[in-house]
Amino acid sequence: MHVIGTAGHVDHGKSTLVAALTGIHPDRLKEEREREMTIDLGFAWLNLSNGEALGIVDVPGHRDFIENMLSGVGGIDAVLFVIAADEGVMPQTREHLAILDILQVAKGVIALTKVDLIDNPDWLHLVEMDIREAFGGSVLSNAPIVHVSARTKTGLDDLMGAMVQCLAETPQKPDLGRPRLPVDRVFTMAGFGTVVTGTLLDGQFRIGDEVEVLPSGLRGRVRGLQTHKQKEEIAQPGSRTAVNISGLEMAEIRRGDVIAHPGRYQATGRVDVQVRLRADISSPLKHSSEVKFFIGASEVIARARVLGAEQLAPGDEGWLQLEFNEPVVAVRGDRYILRRPSPGETLGGGAVLDPQPKERHKRFDQQVLARFLALSHGSASEVLLQAAQSLGIVPLKDVVSKARLEGGAAKEAILDLVHHEKLMVLEGDDVSPQSDCLVVDGVRWQRETEKALREVKNFHQKYPLKRGMPREALKSRLRMQQRAYLACLPRWINQGELEDDAGTVKIPGYEVQFTGQQQERVIELLEQFRRSPYTPPSVKEVMERVGEEIYSVLLERGDLVQASQGVVFHSKDVATMRDTVVGEINQAGSISLARFRDLFNTSRKYAQAFLEFLDVQGVTLREGEVRKLKAR
Repeated sequence: MHVIGTAGHVDHGKSTLVAALTGIHPDRLKEEREREMTIDLGFAWLNLSNGEALGIVDVPGHRDFIENMLSGVGGIDAVLFVIAADEGVMPQTREHLAILDILQVAKGVIALTKVDLIDNPDWLHLVEMDIREAFGGSVLSNAPIVHVSARTKTGLDDLMGAMVQCLAETPQKPDLGRPRLPVDRVFTMAGFGTVVTGTLLDGQFRIGDEVEVLPSGLRGRVRGLQTHKQKEEIAQPGSRTAVNISGLEMAEIRRGDVIAHPGRYQATGRVDVQVRLRADISSPLKHSSEVKFFIGASEVIARARVLGAEQLAPGDEGWLQLEFNEPVVAVRGDRYILRRPSPGETLGGGAVLDPQPKERHKRFDQQVLARFLALSHGSASEVLLQAAQSLGIVPLKDVVSKARLEGGAAKEAILDLVHHEKLMVLEGDDVSPQSDCLVVDGVRWQRETEKALREVKNFHQKYPLKRGMPREALKSRLRMQQRAYLACLPRWINQGELEDDAGTVKIPGYEVQFTGQQQERVIELLEQFRRSPYTPPSVKEVMERVGEEIYSVLLERGDLVQASQGVVFHSKDVATMRDTVVGEINQAGSISLARFRDLFNTSRKYAQAFLEFLDVQGVTLREGEVRKLKAR
């Protein structure tokens, strides 16, 4: 299924020709019928001789309605360019041709209309020569010219045949699994509610789908679908589609909005673009000029920041960062048009390079300009890598979506980048274009690794008495999402960049180091434990002597073992007491608190604390007033 758009000067017979071909007059408005002039977009359709259903978008030809024309040509596959035989090439012929050239609508048929008004064959030959000269060097330089008359029906079969041939050489719109419908018309139908129309791109809509209106973010549900007034369960990419949306009022949607599945696209306040200016514009495009930006069916005011040059002269190519007065929806590779607001003229246009730049670029940043060059002229691998570098740690499908690569090219690019370690797979094994596995470009991975090591080293310097940095603290310092962090941390540990230490991370080999004064206090404390192993100082006394931090270190590295809230023993003494208790129970069958106290010449406080500690450790089990070994 394809969509073809008309183009041409006012009064050259575009709408009349469409009506003759389809039996549907595309002029919908009363004013259009009265003035016999197309003002807004019109729509019609027909079945070609090969059975294909063809949608037609009829656009205004008058210069006053050029911006309505622009809202209709964004999604077309080919053009039916109409030129009247009695007038030939006219001003809007040239402007429409320039627009099609910028949009790269490379397929089309030229209909030389009103041939019934011309009796002199030489005149028709001169008009054809004029057309070939005007169209030379454009995307339509080789388009066939067909002589037709809508009034006498002359040449209509030949025109249909030429369109069949033209569209046979035009690829179908791809199904990328992420549908979007730029809205070119909104209306209501009694008993149905809100209906929007447009050319469906990049995927399918199904009845029952939840949809989101962008940029507003409002949500509704697909209640019904039609293509050429035929009900459909599934709308295909590339088709003229009418969507009946439940849950939304007509006033909540406008021309230029985009209907999509929730979360698949984001509106943006700025885009990076490649631009080519028309050679015949009245003056250069200066930095920070106000322009009108046309993409899909939308029109917004933008500020054009010229990058890499002071200004762009007529005919120049270059780079712009466009900042919008209101958000738009754009995808890498989308074609767009720029117009000067006053005096009105079409300046040029080009392709979107990055629809979601994270920041305002410095105008002469060589890295930015090199990136633009790769995005506009690079291989699929280079484009995919640039997309990955701009996104960070994200699902692979998001990188493919931003790069706007189709299945085969995307798969080859992924395998190439992974093989050369320019793209790192952090989580999962599936590296298909629609995979949800997490990836990151190699440069970003190295940068994140260095940052993680730096943060842990800084933590060691700031807290020398802590064995390692808590995992959550590192995540917070890196400002990573949970999923990304959980994918990165094990890799850092497995590669030996970091070391796991009981819920903390540290630089491999790092050990807590006491100062000379701290070490002296520790030695004095441990000596007291050696002198009084079974009546040691209390937890409170220990903290008073060496401080809470040093006490925590002694516990963490295993010098001391805290048996209860107030009782602490040296680890060697704990082992001695445990072995003695086990031996006593094996010999006598049980041990009482009094017996423990006598064995170690200690007080009830220490005896009770240690026996309860053994209970908690699962060594002993209390039965009445005695302990027995817990069954293994």
